[in-house]
Amino acid sequence: MKHTMKKTAVVCALSSLGFCASAATLGNTDVAFSGYIKADAMVSDYSDGSLPSGSIGRDFYIPSLTPVGGPDEDVQFDAHIRQSRFRFATETPTESGDSIKGVLELDFIVTSGGDERISNSYLPRVRHAYLQYKNWLVGQTWTTFMDVSILPDSLDFIGVTDGVTFGRQTMVRYTNGGLEVALENPETTVTPFGGGGRIVADDNSVPDLIAAYTIRDDWGHFKVAGLMRQLSYNDGALVDADETGYGIALSSKINLGADDIRMMFNTGAGMGRYSSLNSANGAVITQNNDLETIDSYGYSIAYRHVWSERSRSSIMFSALNIDNDTSLTGMGVTESSYSTRVNYLYSPVAALTLGAEYTFAQREIEAGLEGDMNRVQVSAKYAF
Repeated sequence: MKHTMKKTAVVCALSSLGFCASAATLGNTDVAFSGYIKADAMVSDYSDGSLPSGSIGRDFYIPSLTPVGGPDEDVQFDAHIRQSRFRFATETPTESGDSIKGVLELDFIVTSGGDERISNSYLPRVRHAYLQYKNWLVGQTWTTFMDVSILPDSLDFIGVTDGVTFGRQTMVRYTNGGLEVALENPETTVTPFGGGGRIVADDNSVPDLIAAYTIRDDWGHFKVAGLMRQLSYNDGALVDADETGYGIALSSKINLGADDIRMMFNTGAGMGRYSSLNSANGAVITQNNDLETIDSYGYSIAYRHVWSERSRSSIMFSALNIDNDTSLTGMGVTESSYSTRVNYLYSPVAALTLGAEYTFAQREIEAGLEGDMNRVQVSAKYAF
């Protein structure tokens, strides 16, 4: 739901957020404001440890953070409003009869600036900031390698995290019908030889190349996306190496009357951060100070059932498998993870949704240790 505001109101709103605009610069631009306010509360029980205070895994599910090999501790309760977001969208007509569209969207997840002691004040972050002109998109938005429309109706931030591609980044994208071709901002994540903390290299010299094609019909849609990327790391001493990574993602949403099925399968070598919120890195350093890609595959399926005009439920399953060379990565890295969840959502009015969701998740590392998570989450969401 979007509301177009008068220019004077827009100027005031933008100024209060720290953006300066004048009536002259707005000209005949239409500006729409939308978003939602969402409050979440969750109780999490881990079989083999716990997540520390401030961990983002306590705000939403991250497969690689499920504890393994630790003691069984008491349950943890958390409540936050960090998924709340607001979005400005603009459209400016041009002299040639076309228009330039722009989007700026912010929320409060994965940011610092607050804690649970007194104020719970969190800094906003940019989610989307892009412009569209004719067939071109320039700026930050969802990576072309993912399919936003197959994400389920979930209280969790993503819902089927283990088995989907996910990310936002700066790009240049060309779209013509169902075809999309994009050059996107690169980034390489690396596992040290023998294991250890993640290395975020930032040494790439070329952008990631992604192409996708989507077929749409009354029954739903099918999308195929391909990824080709450079994995690069130079530590200024021993390692100065490049490797090629690639991936393919197949996704579909099938309409069954008011119900639907949403699914994805993705696989590749060196997908790294594109898959399962970077549960596996793109590459590992070899004994010869070279790079070797890490293979992985993931899949997800979700069924959404509409009980009535006001209520609906979804049942979801997703899984990830990583083919680590343990002689290089060590035994402490994630080998596999999966999660399943079921929910019930009720909307007494169109703009308000109340919901409850149960999640079970499990993670196993190469050493054979595993741990699971049980989580019950409730939320209230007002969309405007």
